[in-house]
Amino acid sequence: MAADAPYTYYEFFAGGGMARCGLGIGWRCLFANDFEPKKAQSYAANWGGDHLHVGDVWKIEPADLPGRADLAWASSPCQDLSLAGKRAGLGGRRSSAFWGFWRLVEALNREGRAPRSIVIENVSGLMTSHGGADFTALCQALARQGYRFGAMEIDASLFLPQSRPRLFVLATRAEVPAGLTGDGPALPFHGGKVEAAYERLPEALKARWQWWRLDPPAQRNATLADLLEPDAAVLWHGQDETARLLDLLGPVHLKKLSAAKAKGGRQVAALYRRTRAGVQRAELRFDGLAGCLRTPGGGSSRQFLVIVDGDQVRTRVLSPREGARLMGLPDDYILPPRAGAALHLVGDGVAAPVVRRLAEGLLQPLALEHGAVFEPPRALAS
Repeated sequence: MAADAPYTYYEFFAGGGMARCGLGIGWRCLFANDFEPKKAQSYAANWGGDHLHVGDVWKIEPADLPGRADLAWASSPCQDLSLAGKRAGLGGRRSSAFWGFWRLVEALNREGRAPRSIVIENVSGLMTSHGGADFTALCQALARQGYRFGAMEIDASLFLPQSRPRLFVLATRAEVPAGLTGDGPALPFHGGKVEAAYERLPEALKARWQWWRLDPPAQRNATLADLLEPDAAVLWHGQDETARLLDLLGPVHLKKLSAAKAKGGRQVAALYRRTRAGVQRAELRFDGLAGCLRTPGGGSSRQFLVIVDGDQVRTRVLSPREGARLMGLPDDYILPPRAGAALHLVGDGVAAPVVRRLAEGLLQPLALEHGAVFEPPRALAS
């Protein structure tokens, strides 16, 4: 990151700085925050700690945030919104941290230095949490502070061999250049969930909605197998552990395994464990994708690999470096030394190539328009 980079940002709930990795050298971080000291250590190891504030977002004061940023990025905690969680919503113990961030935006707005654009990244479950009420509350908050906004659901599998759909709400106070929005939804980023979330909004909020236009990437060529470490460099399960894992497969997934054996040659699958009706089961996918990386608080946190070579079947745990590659992090990214901490870090992040596409296609053009700030004609009623 160059000291004279043209665009500036705040990064909230920064984790290991994966949004920072995606934004790249054209963006200069003015302030970063995370609550967890271990994640903050990884952030500092990779990006330095000059602008890093470690602690509760509720205890940050507006005076702690320097200048006026072109962008505020907020990947707020998702545990209370995830389908793998208890769906407590934005009022849940963890996900309510979003409102700690939002009080800062409100305070900055009163000082005349609200971020010109905001990206709120979270699980897709935010669109349906509490029957859509949480998403409506989010849009209401954005509108009250003078932002126009729209949502996209972007699956990291378009960029990387990992199935990871996430919601990205982009809001801006800048004038929107021609070509950045359309008249209605467009695939692949405005699927049925986004359309349904829009339709549930009150008319006053629909009037402030933007159907953001973002070009999809070129077709992905890499598969899960392409990102794996050499066989000799990793630790494999013994036969007994492999047998215990495969015993968790149900009939459908046993058929997948049999088909892979019959196909011949080397076949690579991701295996993850789920609890169905109180019974733990394992599921396989041979489609070249890993399942969504998760944290221990968000469902199946450990992902396994199954390598089929003829009749031989071997299994092992996905390595931290492989997990980092599945998030688009370079191999020189410094991971925590303990495997559990490293997998937790990458499972709780944002896929860097998705951030890069957003930056190039939308965030940088909006930042260039920062001289023309959009103000609402009147405040919306509470």
